[in-house]
Amino acid sequence: MAISFDRVAHRYDETRGGERRGRELAAEIRPWLAPGRVLEVGVGTGVVATALAAAGTTIHGIDVSAEMARRAYGRLGPRLALGDAICLPVRDACVDTVLFVWALHLVGDVAAALSEAARALRPGGRIIAVHGPPEPESTDLNDAVAALDGTRRARPDAPEALAAAAAAAGLGTLHEGWTRSYLLARTPNETADDIEDKVWSYLWQLDDEAWREEAVPVIRTLRALPEPDRPRPYGQRHRLTVLTVNRSA
Repeated sequence: MAISFDRVAHRYDETRGGERRGRELAAEIRPWLAPGRVLEVGVGTGVVATALAAAGTTIHGIDVSAEMARRAYGRLGPRLALGDAICLPVRDACVDTVLFVWALHLVGDVAAALSEAARALRPGGRIIAVHGPPEPESTDLNDAVAALDGTRRARPDAPEALAAAAAAAGLGTLHEGWTRSYLLARTPNETADDIEDKVWSYLWQLDDEAWREEAVPVIRTLRALPEPDRPRPYGQRHRLTVLTVNRSA
């Protein structure tokens, strides 16, 4: 089952870099786009799609969350639809690139989502994924949050899992690499608030016992750091993988 971000739509941009992040990621993605029409699956609030559109890309977006799509509509207008990644509301061979930005870990079945994306591709099309757990630079804030890595890194879009899903979907790999680091800045108290408010989807799976054992100590550590209201600037990067239909599959 796909995970909807309705519950955190009102804070999504605030906690993830907003339009500046969208522009920076769009610049990483643009060189890998196949010429023609793009479909972003899991378009979210539309920050990446908006930046791509501003650079001349013809792009449409789909999201399972009505609240996220409502915010994207304010940026993109009627180039949006509600829909699930494993049952896209588009015809066969209608787009040249299918784009997933921080979305594949939410779709419920990565191989099925990739197969469905391949169905929507024209010959020569590409699937681009920005995926996997983020790689932040070390700060006292990020070192404190690293205590949650056991939960945070158990993702179905981690590099090895994505490679297996792509192979199962009959896809080949054109590129595997990293985005450039983009700058974020959060205070320890803001980050503790983010965890308490469960703005990150990996926290939603914690039951009460796991929350007490894993999340509560991190919140306490963050609030006990020196100058907890001072922002900690840090760079963060993500995996970027480009897939194509494997004609020999």
